[in-house]
Amino acid sequence: MAFELHYWPTIQGRGEFVRLALEAAGADYIDIARCDPPRKGVGMPAMMHFLDSPSVKTPPFAPPFLRDGSFIVGQTSAILLYLGPRIGLASTVEHKRIWTHQLQLTVADVVAEAHDTHHPVGTGLYYEDQKKEALRRAAEFRKARIPKFLGWFEQVLDRNPASHRHLVGARLTYADLSLFQLVDGLLYAFPKATARALRKTPHVSRLHEAVAGHRRLAAYLASERRIAFNEEGIFRRYPELDG
Repeated sequence: MAFELHYWPTIQGRGEFVRLALEAAGADYIDIARCDPPRKGVGMPAMMHFLDSPSVKTPPFAPPFLRDGSFIVGQTSAILLYLGPRIGLASTVEHKRIWTHQLQLTVADVVAEAHDTHHPVGTGLYYEDQKKEALRRAAEFRKARIPKFLGWFEQVLDRNPASHRHLVGARLTYADLSLFQLVDGLLYAFPKATARALRKTPHVSRLHEAVAGHRRLAAYLASERRIAFNEEGIFRRYPELDG
């Protein structure tokens, strides 16, 4: 039975971290809300059923969430913790599996901070309503947080005894894919600041390039299945925020 990925159909967002894992593994999955034309069991109504229906006893808070048969798991990091060993993108050895999860949670921290550069006051407000605060928040993110986070991932790669090309062990894991997506998003939203940080983190830069060249992912990234970055998602390009 195919995995069901439920996420908004017009943005990469947090769902893209799950898509990358499914695509890299060659897993059988259905991107439910993006199915066109909508029919029974697919499309936005199918996704909203799991969010709104009283019949769903363990409702996810928000997309993304994954359905595997009768089992539903939400939250990007939890989805990947569940998926990883099942699709060959995480070790079944507990300490390696939890280390991979820790790396993913750190990626999630950066993603949240990147989002808050353009919505520092409230998610219900337009960017234009909080532009002054966004300029201040983005300056600190560019100067301190991007270098700090990418510097930490650089240390992880450098200290991996099995391979400087991977975050965990000597094989591709979902943590590598998520670091690729993080860097890709930062290059879109903060191209100048991220380029400066990458010059000081060569292992991170090489991982980003290597993942982009992965056979299955290269095909996915060049396909229509890869939604382009846009100003409705997490990573948004406002040139004034890049300093």
